[in-house]
Amino acid sequence: MTQLDLRGTPCPLNFIRTKLALEKLSAGEWLQVDLDAGEPEEMVASGLREAGHRVELESLEAGAVRLLICCCG
Repeated sequence: MTQLDLRGTPCPLNFIRTKLALEKLSAGEWLQVDLDAGEPEEMVASGLREAGHRVELESLEAGAVRLLICCCG
């Protein structure tokens, strides 16, 4: 599974980097992205869901989340 640690990366740069990583994956492959909780989490997750990707959320330490994203192709 491809992994990105984008904690501390501002919006929209974190969304752009996530999208670029997904473009390198085949349909059905997973991408793990660690982000700051709050606005970064909401913006990236909602944008990816709108694009048709499956997004699952896990809590990390205080102030951070992990998105598990299944590439829709």
